[in-house]
Amino acid sequence: MTLHQASAASAAVAAAAAAAAASAAANAAATVGTAAAVKKLGGFDFYRQVLHSPKLVVAPMVDQSEYAWRLLSRRYDAQLCYTPMFHAKNFADSKKYRDEVFSTGTDDHPLVVQFCANDPQILLAAAKLVEDRCDAVDINLGCPQGIAKRGHYGSFLQDEWDLVASMVRILHENLSVPVTCKIRVFPDPERTLQYAKMLQDAGCQLLTVHGRTREQKAQMTGLADWTQIKMVKEALSIPVFANGNILYREDVDRCLAETGVDGVMVAEANLYNPAVFTGKHYPAHIVAQQYLDICQSVPGSADAFQAKAHLFKMFHAIFPLHEDLRQRLVASNNFETLEGIVADVRSRYEADPATSALAEFDVSTAAVSEAGIKTIPTWLLQPYVRPLLKAESKDNEQSSKAEQQDQPADAATDASQVASTDDQSKMSKTQRKRLEKRKAVATPTPGSPNASRSATAPAADSDKQAVAAADGTKRGQKRPKRELCGGCSNVCSVKCAFKMCKGCCRTHARTNAESIGMTEGAEGQPFVCEVHKTSLTPKPRRDHSETAPAVDGQVAVGAAMHCEAST
Repeated sequence: MTLHQASAASAAVAAAAAAAAASAAANAAATVGTAAAVKKLGGFDFYRQVLHSPKLVVAPMVDQSEYAWRLLSRRYDAQLCYTPMFHAKNFADSKKYRDEVFSTGTDDHPLVVQFCANDPQILLAAAKLVEDRCDAVDINLGCPQGIAKRGHYGSFLQDEWDLVASMVRILHENLSVPVTCKIRVFPDPERTLQYAKMLQDAGCQLLTVHGRTREQKAQMTGLADWTQIKMVKEALSIPVFANGNILYREDVDRCLAETGVDGVMVAEANLYNPAVFTGKHYPAHIVAQQYLDICQSVPGSADAFQAKAHLFKMFHAIFPLHEDLRQRLVASNNFETLEGIVADVRSRYEADPATSALAEFDVSTAAVSEAGIKTIPTWLLQPYVRPLLKAESKDNEQSSKAEQQDQPADAATDASQVASTDDQSKMSKTQRKRLEKRKAVATPTPGSPNASRSATAPAADSDKQAVAAADGTKRGQKRPKRELCGGCSNVCSVKCAFKMCKGCCRTHARTNAESIGMTEGAEGQPFVCEVHKTSLTPKPRRDHSETAPAVDGQVAVGAAMHCEAST
């Protein structure tokens, strides 16, 4: 081969290598692009290919759906888990906060991380820190608690649609994973529908709808409205999860059938029975021990205080019969004492003759109350049923209001302040003590200080009403400016006959009384003020000849002396 031929061959090899490199680079770019496209799937593609079409979902629960609990829930058929709600600002600003609240692993997928926020930029900064460790980022738009109101997030952003849309949009446009949202319904179904459509238009790829309003919480929780959830599902083109009204596995199936949603998110039912998705009710100590084993075998998955909170819920049906166990759990602060409590529950379970049949317990054969609550043996995991307030029809409410209007004012007040026996059973110890104090004031024993005070209360109230009437004001309205005293610069008393303050009125009355030799408060005299006469001390009559006639200067001098004394 000649030198020229060798050079030509070398150039051909180099050209081929360059072409191969270019082709490889193109293929790599295509592969990266495909991977990015797969990772950023949205809507039902995201639901099916990334989340794997989950029907059974563990809800985001503050300080409760931590890593260890998610691992336990996945053992019992949970198909998708959410982290607890994290505060976006704290998460973005503090590494210590991030390390304390968030941990995960390869066995914790699919996973959605939830944030609460009210600033799009801060929310994005927090979300960027987790986008490589989760499958989606969720915005909490449904928290109804007082802390959410004070912090201005959750359901208290429901009326700020522009802000909410901007938060969804900034995540949708800047994250490598989809953005999802969790909301509560409005009292007006049409407004709920418009809100959901707005979120979808802003870039939300999956929407969870809690079927309760912002006001439905604590004792006013009530039932979730599945009809609104169904309406949202039928109107949107993205996956929709339902949340609310789940106690047992059959409730999950019924919700899927009645609403047509793509999945059911469960919160409290999962906390009290982490095996709720299996339809089983295992002995509480067995599942509790499994949870503690996860906590201690997976570093950073949970701390002792989180574990303690979970044991309170799993053992809630046991504690009424074993109060000593509750007291021990209250005082516990480490895994060693928690292990001891679980071991004690196990020993008492095994010593109970009634537990021999629990291994064969079939929840489908359990007795069911009129409210749909199943009777489950004490030692087994079971849902907590929050006592509901008695539902009254509108007619009953109207008739009750009419009856209260017919009652005397004090009777209506007592009825509004004193709770019923049923309500008292739902109160905390502190609330019951406060109620007893109010009752003691409302119905004092004869001869007690409260008795005399309550006897004079109606008169005092009527006096206040009279003063308000004289001012032309009503309770809750701002009182208009009063006139100044005619004898000094103080404000005059409202009902004073001379439009003076108390001191000037006394001086005026006494001066005039002395000038004509009359005692203060003499009936029928023009100088007597009905408001201030009670503060005067009656004086004996004087001889008219010893008293000089009253002059206008005396009133001014007396008023001036009063003002100097008062300052």
